[in-house]
Order: sequence, then structure tokens, then C-alpha cells
Amino acid sequence: MIKVEAATLQEAYSKAASELSCSVVDLDINIIQNGSSGFLGLFKKSAIIEVQRKGAKPFKEEHVRKESVSSRKEDERHETDTENGEERRDRNRRSKNRRNKNRNKEFSENKRPEPVVVKEAPVTPKAEVKVETPKVVPAKEPRHTIAPTAIDQNFHQEKREINDVIDEVRLQIKNLFKYSCFTLDTPLVSKYSDDTILIEFSGEDAALLIGKEGYRYKALSYLLYNWINLKYGLNIRLEIAEFLKNQEEMIEKYLVPVIERIRNSGKGQTKILDGVLIKIALEALRTEFPEKYVGIKSGKDGGKFIVVNDFNRKNA
Repeated sequence: MIKVEAATLQEAYSKAASELSCSVVDLDINIIQNGSSGFLGLFKKSAIIEVQRKGAKPFKEEHVRKESVSSRKEDERHETDTENGEERRDRNRRSKNRRNKNRNKEFSENKRPEPVVVKEAPVTPKAEVKVETPKVVPAKEPRHTIAPTAIDQNFHQEKREINDVIDEVRLQIKNLFKYSCFTLDTPLVSKYSDDTILIEFSGEDAALLIGKEGYRYKALSYLLYNWINLKYGLNIRLEIAEFLKNQEEMIEKYLVPVIERIRNSGKGQTKILDGVLIKIALEALRTEFPEKYVGIKSGKDGGKFIVVNDFNRKNA
């Protein structure tokens, strides 16, 4: 079955016969639209026919058959798609069920009940009963009393005459140096003044008793003074290998300009002096200026010096 369009029906018949390679009389024609020339060339229509050879199936049956075949194919395709969709859904549902089963199995294995450990209650030891025994207080021992020695008995005695103690002091000093490592002559002890005794050391190692910068001389002088002054109430003058004599000569030379300056200005002071030097200078200045104040002062660094002025007179 073909569809043919021409200006007129005759032209359409001829065209259909030539396309189907047969005579017009052998055609089964179905006119769909008649041709029209219109009015003054307007509203012109072509002739349209459907043509097939005689003996072929009618147009409507073939058209219905084609439609039924196509609809059947669509139904089969739809059924196939439906079946495929259902199979996919079933397959997905089965795989999901398997996953759920495996997950539940793992969960059940992990959630196995742990063995219950029964903790025993700690046993508290019974408190020991302490039996207090009465404390024995030891009896207090009597304190030991030290018997007074000869030195204690002689301390703080009344002042004795200097001639009465010279021999005693000489004997004590001899015993003091008896076991020393120095080679010394017998120390000489004599009267220097009414309240001072002179102690002299000489011998091969006498100079060693002076020490560097006179530190041994100072220590020995301090030791002898504290002993003799406390026990006998006397002062001492210590001479070791003419050390004191040399110091006095040096101080005497130093004090010459100091004394001259004090006479001119009425006041003055010495430099920092140490040990036996300040004692020698103090005695010399007091002898030179009996009417002035002569005293020992201490500086910020602890050094000692002598001042002489009229502000504090002796007799004021």
C-alpha cells in the first residue's frame, strides 16, 4: 500500500501504476482527497490516493496488523523490562538479606557475654589490741660539777705587785713554748713600767714568730695580753727579734710631719694604722699633746686611725 499525491486523480492513477509496475485496472484505489483547481489559482488542492495491487491485503487490515505487531513487541519489551526489573529487585533483596544475616552474625559473635568475674570482698585484718606498758622514767643523774682549777682560783684576784708576778709569768711562758717547733732562747720577762711588763723572745727561730706582715706577732701579743691582763691586771710590751723597736722607729719618722701639721692647725689625724703600729702612734701623740684630745676612730672599711683636736679636751 502506497500513498500517491498529484494535481488530478488521473495523474495520481498514472503515477501509482508506474510506481507499482502494473496497469491502472490492476490497482485497488482508495481516494483520500479529490483534486481541485480552486478559484483564480487560490484554494488549489492536490488529489491524494492510497493504492495497492489487487489481490493484496486490504489497507486497514495490514495497518491493524502492523499496529498489533508493534503493540505486541512493545508489550513483550515491557514484560521483559518488568521481568528484568523484578529479577534485579529480587537479586538486590537477596544480597541485602545475605548482608543483614552476615551483619547479625558478626554482631552476635561480638556481643557474646563476657565471663562474669566474681570479686571477693577484701578481708580487713583485725585491729591489733595494743597493750600499753607503763613507761619507766629513768632517774635523773646528778649533774657533774667541775672542780675549780688553779687557773680559776687565780682569776679575778686583787692586783698584785709587778715584781711579785715576773718570775711566775716567766715560768708559765717557758712551759708554754717548751714543746714548740721553734728553737728559742729562754724568754726574758722584766718590768717596763709600774703597770707594764716587758717580754722578749730571741734565738735562732725568733723571727719566725713574727710571720708575714706581723700576723704571728699580733696573735701572740693578743694571747699573752688576754692572759696576763685578766689574771694579773697588767699590760704587756712584746719584743721579738727587735720587731717592736723597728716599728717604733718607723712610726717616729712617720709622725714628724703629722705633729708639725697639728701644731700649725691645732688638729689632725693619721693614716690607717694596723696592729701594734696604732698603739705606738697613740702613745707618742698623747705624749706630744697632753692637753688635746687624742683618740682612735674607725673608718667605713673598718680601718683604724688616730685623731687629734681641741673639741674634746682631756680635762673638759
